[in-house]
Amino acid sequence: MKVAVIMGSKSDLPVLKPAIDTLKDFGIEVEAHIMSAHRTPELAADFAKNAKDKGVEVIIAAAGKAAHLAGVIAGHTILPVIGLPIKSSTMDGLDSLLSTVQMPEGIPVATVAINGGKNAALLAVQILALKYDTLSDLLYKFKEDMQLKVVAADAELREELSK
Repeated sequence: MKVAVIMGSKSDLPVLKPAIDTLKDFGIEVEAHIMSAHRTPELAADFAKNAKDKGVEVIIAAAGKAAHLAGVIAGHTILPVIGLPIKSSTMDGLDSLLSTVQMPEGIPVATVAINGGKNAALLAVQILALKYDTLSDLLYKFKEDMQLKVVAADAELREELSK
């Protein structure tokens, strides 16, 4: 089980760190790189073309502004690509979101929320869980734990308001 996490610049790491941590929590190997769709296009294309042969099964590509990193990666691989738009000072990340989600027919990029690093990781886990039953079990446990936290918070709120 291996996921590649590609970021457009090192300044994206604070958004990617929760994704990397989440993947590792599920026991998934993570390979992280900095690549640019515009400043290192050959490097990004070469990585995407060879990722499958290196054992990568899903790629998370994160970039800010109107960078097309996820699209460039998706254009050079058959692996699932999850686009993670990064909030920038320009348009609060809306430009990143639109450049990631508005892909031409034939080059799909699954896209999560602006700065949605953890959800990008969880989507990668869900994709891998189709192949790895151990991940399915861990995902069920993860969702059960979320439910228990909400139920506990609800009980705590009702207790607090009844006073």
